[in-house]
Amino acid sequence: HKSMAQRLAKSRRRRPPRREGKATESPRLEEDPAPRGQQVTWGKQLTGREASAESILALVAAEGHRFEARNLATAAHRVGKIAGRRVRGDRRLEALADACVARIDAFTSQHLANAAWGFAKTGATDERLFHALAREASRQIDTFTAQGMANTVWAFATARVPADTLFDAVA
Repeated sequence: HKSMAQRLAKSRRRRPPRREGKATESPRLEEDPAPRGQQVTWGKQLTGREASAESILALVAAEGHRFEARNLATAAHRVGKIAGRRVRGDRRLEALADACVARIDAFTSQHLANAAWGFAKTGATDERLFHALAREASRQIDTFTAQGMANTVWAFATARVPADTLFDAVA
């Protein structure tokens, strides 16, 4: 096994190829992500100066099922940063978690770190979400930056969700 320092020293690697034909526990969204131009528009709405937790969660409720992985992770991160625990228990946060689980195979290590951090900041403890994040993070362990790994480990510790697979991969 490589030491944690060796794994964390590697940065900006390409994401491993997607698994084809492998059954997962993740639900599948009925629709494919919207076209790239629409994703860019939503990304601007998620990160613009006028973005609030309310506007982000409203966008997630209306269109989150069509978000690509980047926008799902961005939405989770921004809601966590802007609102923190004030949104805990909001059903729209649950919808965001469901969409993240459904598209988890498309997440890069940065998406995983951002989503885990954002959900942990909200106080979310959705075990299905955190187990999906841990499973995918374990698979991509060699692609994480040191900061991304630190944020991910922090998120799991904060959420107090067991992640033996992830912590074994980190060790």
